[in-house]
Amino acid sequence: MEYSHRYHAYPTQELAERLEHHIDVHRQAYNYTLYEYENVDTDDIGSAYKHHARLPDWKDEFPVFSDVNSKALQRTVTRFYQNLTGLSEQKQNGHSVGKLTWKPPRDFQSMTYSQSGFELKNTSGRTATLWLSKIGDIKLRYHRAIPDEAAIKEVTVKKETTGEWFVSFGLETDEANLSEKPDVASLDKTNSVGIDLGILNYIHTSDGTTVDWLELEEEYDRLRREQQKLSRKEHGSNNYESQREAVAKVKRHIRQKVLDYQHKLTTWLVREYDAVFIEDLNVAEMLQGEGNARNKQTAAWRQFITLLEYKGALYGTHVVQVEAAGTTKECASCGIETAKPLWVREHTCPSCGFECDRDANAAMNILQRGFAELGLRWPESTPVETALPTDTTRVSAKRVVETGSPTLNEATPVAE
Repeated sequence: MEYSHRYHAYPTQELAERLEHHIDVHRQAYNYTLYEYENVDTDDIGSAYKHHARLPDWKDEFPVFSDVNSKALQRTVTRFYQNLTGLSEQKQNGHSVGKLTWKPPRDFQSMTYSQSGFELKNTSGRTATLWLSKIGDIKLRYHRAIPDEAAIKEVTVKKETTGEWFVSFGLETDEANLSEKPDVASLDKTNSVGIDLGILNYIHTSDGTTVDWLELEEEYDRLRREQQKLSRKEHGSNNYESQREAVAKVKRHIRQKVLDYQHKLTTWLVREYDAVFIEDLNVAEMLQGEGNARNKQTAAWRQFITLLEYKGALYGTHVVQVEAAGTTKECASCGIETAKPLWVREHTCPSCGFECDRDANAAMNILQRGFAELGLRWPESTPVETALPTDTTRVSAKRVVETGSPTLNEATPVAE
């Protein structure tokens, strides 16, 4: 399994200038790759592997390319072809795409060392040292240890728009070292859960737990104030650049707060259940639709699903995405579909009389679809004759942030 750990880096001023120079050289290499792709005979290029063979000639013609690590230079060429493949896949999926363009300095702020040219040292405390070839030693805030069973495959150094430096380690763990997932035949309604990503609540589980949205109004108020200040600065001045960094720091704070919240929530889910079923949402299409776009983007549902899958592999939990269409309309008791507008928050089935919260009904449908996806038989239930609401346990977002877990059992803390 491949995953990554990210750390705050603190290069000295001299090292920071050297890093910026190296990143700019890699930017020029990326742009020159694009130039050759468009102008050189395709027999000599057309793939990252073929293009790597041209790098010695680059260094003879442009000595600046000798300033950077050879493996890192190869990785930059590979980065171009990965972007090219991404565009091709989007086009095959029916999206209207343009073509790759030259990168200006503001759009190219990272470089990657692959396979060699780096070494992580002095990891016994809360700080560590990363040695990079042709750059030197960079101090890291080593807030969590890299697992002994994980191999470091690559290292990416990035300068954020805030002016801060970060280092990401691309890790690979053998499947044999991961927690073993429970046998599918052992799954039932007591150790499995369906998750509905809601509107009034961030998530609603099939067993009746709701978790509130993360409160970010204060952060967005601050962001509006900082953006207003930025609008009054003269573009390109030192004051403008200083205020631009202030805006970037607020935006980063919002992103980090959401990510921390999701880490704690997903860790709780994969520790609490043997199987977690969730909707396969087309988030990009949802963001393009009308209404409530900012809240949809703040929710970062695709990021939440990605984290859930990663944590499932890490902790040995089945995480399955199911078809999202119709989970709200379909009755979890009898399967009859009943259309309902968004403002109707209760599910009432005209066929069997089953009543419950709208999101609870969707979560139960997701659980049933998850069982079907794994080839499991859904346990037969007694038809509902009397309409009864489903009991729910509400957990505040504040509690998730403060305790690290939305579960009511404080003996099972969650920490990322």
